[in-house]
Amino acid sequence: MAEGTFFSRLRDSMGKARERLAGGLRSVLGLGHVDESVYGKLEAVLIQADVGVETTTQLVAEMRTRVREEGITTGDALFNALREELTRLMQSGTTGHEARTNPALGDHAVHWSNPDGPHVTLVAGVNGSGKTTTTGKLSAKLRTQGRSVVMGAADTFRAAAAEQLTIWSERSGAEIVRSTEGADPASVAYDAVDKAVARKADNVLIDTAGRLHNKVNLMEELKKVQRVVAKRLPGAPHEVLLVLDATTGQNGLQQARLFTEALTVTGIVLTKLDGTAKGGMIIAIQRQLGIPIKYIGVGEGIDDLQPFDAEAFVAALFD
Repeated sequence: MAEGTFFSRLRDSMGKARERLAGGLRSVLGLGHVDESVYGKLEAVLIQADVGVETTTQLVAEMRTRVREEGITTGDALFNALREELTRLMQSGTTGHEARTNPALGDHAVHWSNPDGPHVTLVAGVNGSGKTTTTGKLSAKLRTQGRSVVMGAADTFRAAAAEQLTIWSERSGAEIVRSTEGADPASVAYDAVDKAVARKADNVLIDTAGRLHNKVNLMEELKKVQRVVAKRLPGAPHEVLLVLDATTGQNGLQQARLFTEALTVTGIVLTKLDGTAKGGMIIAIQRQLGIPIKYIGVGEGIDDLQPFDAEAFVAALFD
């Protein structure tokens, strides 16, 4: 899919989120002069857009500072300042201030190569977030680039997950390592990496379980997968991608916090952006956790999952 086509899809898919955030901001900031009453209204709009209370409080405080330091007097200028702040935040995965003082911070690209062997990626997330589908789409994308891929079906508690990955492997020509239902997920992950090393494959993608109803066991299981993979290939996993469903709003932030307690999460994949009014949650994730968004999804097709572009995302949210 061409970049322009994907941006059009992104913009169309974020209509509800744009109406809630940009529409609300325009109604508040389009009144002319900036005075003290603006901040309470700005706060209300951001919270309604699912940015979250903590992140909203911080952003409003930053806007107060910018108004004072830069002499901002009009609603339009404040609107543009907020947009600029959010773009910097999205680009860096850090605070807007850090991004302004050090634009080199943060790297949203997934570097799929490893000079010492296969590049290993763990894909995590709750069931229903699009985790297994994302694993399959990434595999298909890598295969179109001519890379050899081994997928590990380490979500052994959900038979449908292994079946889904098998279908993706048949479509893309990737190899798959799977086991019986209920098998040790860490063992499957180890075998996938072992096979990739033996075959000199370029990439390993490991789909992990996401049963949040049993949080303690799940998190211990994920830690074990991470440890076992590192034993077979020092330095692995090289990426840990957390898949979040954009429609869950602030619950997605709580999920992210939970997974980051168990895994060294290197990036977020945000799925199901099409049709949700809760696009503001991505701002909270960046601000509160500092984890960069690596991919976003706006549909079911392979080309509907694309690398995250901060400027395009903010433009789709504001323009």
